[in-house]
Amino acid sequence: MAPAYPERFYAAAAYVGFGGSTVSSARAISRFQNDVALLLYALYQQATIGPCTVPEPSAWNPAEHSKWTSWHGLGKMAFAEAMRLFVKILEEEDPAWYSKAPEYIVEPTTGMEMHKPKLCLTTPNGNSSPKPNTISTEIGDMSETQDKDITMEGLGSVTMYDQWVAPPLSGQRPKPRYQHGSALLQEKMYIFGGNYNGRYLNDLQVLDLKTLTWSKVVAKSTSDSGESTVSMPVAPCSGHSLITWRSRILSVAGHTKNPSATVTVKEFDPQTCMWSNIETQGKAPVSRGGQSATLVGTRLVMFGGENAKRSLLNDLHILDLETMTWNEVDYIGTPPSPRSDHAAACHAERYLLIFGGASHAMCFNDLHVLDLKSMEWSRPKQHGVTPASRAGHAGVTVGENWFIVGGGNNKSGVSETLLLNMSTFTWSVVTTVQGRVPLASEGLSLVFASFTGEDVIISFGGYNGHYSNEVYVLKQSCKSNAQTRIVDGPDSITTSRAVEPEIETAQEGKVREIMMDNVDPLPANVRNVETSEKLVSALKVGNEELRATITREQFEMVHLKQELADAESRNANLTKELQSVRGQLAAEQSRCFKLEVDVAELRQKLQTMDTLQKELELLQRQKAAAEQAALNAERRQGSRGVWGWLAGTPPDKSDS
Repeated sequence: MAPAYPERFYAAAAYVGFGGSTVSSARAISRFQNDVALLLYALYQQATIGPCTVPEPSAWNPAEHSKWTSWHGLGKMAFAEAMRLFVKILEEEDPAWYSKAPEYIVEPTTGMEMHKPKLCLTTPNGNSSPKPNTISTEIGDMSETQDKDITMEGLGSVTMYDQWVAPPLSGQRPKPRYQHGSALLQEKMYIFGGNYNGRYLNDLQVLDLKTLTWSKVVAKSTSDSGESTVSMPVAPCSGHSLITWRSRILSVAGHTKNPSATVTVKEFDPQTCMWSNIETQGKAPVSRGGQSATLVGTRLVMFGGENAKRSLLNDLHILDLETMTWNEVDYIGTPPSPRSDHAAACHAERYLLIFGGASHAMCFNDLHVLDLKSMEWSRPKQHGVTPASRAGHAGVTVGENWFIVGGGNNKSGVSETLLLNMSTFTWSVVTTVQGRVPLASEGLSLVFASFTGEDVIISFGGYNGHYSNEVYVLKQSCKSNAQTRIVDGPDSITTSRAVEPEIETAQEGKVREIMMDNVDPLPANVRNVETSEKLVSALKVGNEELRATITREQFEMVHLKQELADAESRNANLTKELQSVRGQLAAEQSRCFKLEVDVAELRQKLQTMDTLQKELELLQRQKAAAEQAALNAERRQGSRGVWGWLAGTPPDKSDS
């Protein structure tokens, strides 16, 4: 008996051509490439029947033998996993399959017709409305679904707060990808480029957030003659930055197949659907990908990345968008180490925050702050939960809150959605996803939108072993209403209410002196006016002096903390280097000892060889002496005759 599973699998099976005695699997085999069709067939059999127990068919029938081999190769895979993979593969091969599925499908075990799934629910007034979509998460070999209260009226009707929800979408979905760029313009989310199966993409996709409908933009470009426009795609790229600037979209930097020497800036005009290259002034930075590009007023601050030679960078460049002029920035303090795939944000139009990223060997969880006024780097003291190391994550700011989603550490994806209050540098966890969903992956993108006064964050794509083209939405339960602010340093945090009593107390003596000095014979009304004016002026001066004093002390405190942190960091680095040198020394000592043993063995062998050589020479001399003696004996035997008779030995007859 077939296991129970959501109707989406049965709709997928019917669309492919499986199920019931009235539908032949030959239609499914002809719909896709042979390897994909065989895999779909095997997964369908595994999901509806179970592991393959039928005997192997004869080799003379190659088609049936291939189908049996594919099914038998799945082993004891669980039916739920087989169903999930069936739908997953179908969506990768044909993203718009569900809109083209037949109105009636055939239940695979009974052959009875059942309606194509109509996702509906009942509203409070008794009317029917589309049923909410589900989020599918992996837990071992099982899949579980969670219904989300979403209707087809766009993002404004999302009713769940602080939870990621997969809204129902229409239109043909984009190809799955990661390391793409996304930007929000006129309540539309634009997706450009990215990486899929190692190939760079150059398509431009748009999701209308009002209707939740995907569409593809066919971009145009002016020909060389300038007299006509033709359809001409831009160069495929990934790891670029997509920025909304006024009524247009900028694409900055990124990895390409044929990289240029310096960073390129492209502009897309949604009114004319045209891409154009922007000529920049100044010294453009070297080409790169995986950098961060943060909009600060009319400036674009770019940090880090990886160049075409795979060298990591930690340089800082600013592009003035009014004049399109690049400026390389000189700074003080210790910048973040060279890295790519980090996240960056701007707070109070003054402070640039850098979090996470990776080198070639490790991922980071450090937080750095750059004061764009003094151009000084610092490491603020953080509070709350300790974020895990990650790279390839995405971030978006909502007021003074910075949301961090996804990322990975070369072992697994990060499942927590973090929130950093940029005024207090306090980390907290908003929500956690379960299993290998696209939200726990690298290279996803985030945009922020506001509907009917509510803040909504939208994510797209990513890679966690599988490329994703899924969209998820998170609605905040409340907006930030904290009264904290940064006074004049990245680690100098105070509240406006906490400062006021100190100002009043410090100025009390000065106010009284002013009031006593202003006792004069003028009329009461004039005297009151002048006294009030002087009092207000004195308060302003006193406040400014006190704030300046507080600022200087706080700056000195930050400076001392930074020096202490640098000293501790240097001490830690020196300790690590010392341990490394000690380890290397021990290894060298061990190697030297081994070499000494080898030399002693070689010397012993050499002495043995000398002895053997002498013995050989002695044997050679003995052999030569023996040969000489034998030769002399032969010569003596040849000189016989009279002396032989005298010796009593007659000569041989042969000699006569």
